[in-house]
Amino acid sequence: MHVSTSHIERANLTMRMANRRFTRLTNAFSKKFENHIHMVAIYTVWYNFIKMHKTLKMTPAMAAGVSQTLGRWTIFARRWMPLRRSRASADRTKRWLKAAELRR
Repeated sequence: MHVSTSHIERANLTMRMANRRFTRLTNAFSKKFENHIHMVAIYTVWYNFIKMHKTLKMTPAMAAGVSQTLGRWTIFARRWMPLRRSRASADRTKRWLKAAELRR
């Protein structure tokens, strides 16, 4: 596969348009580099495992054979939830997961 400058620029534009943290003039601008890295990781999971692409008619992970099914946020949230957390945090997480399941 040939990768040209236009492919890279299109990937950058897609990321900037989907994620306002790359624009300094918004409230979502990342002040801490660590937060910025986490947001890029979340975007990458969404783009490759959850978002259906029109031209592929599936996710890139499915097209590459990495995944057989469409990903859901609840799967990733349960996988990466911290093992130790406060009771209030656990309750918030349960409510968020339940709401995410209802929206599906």
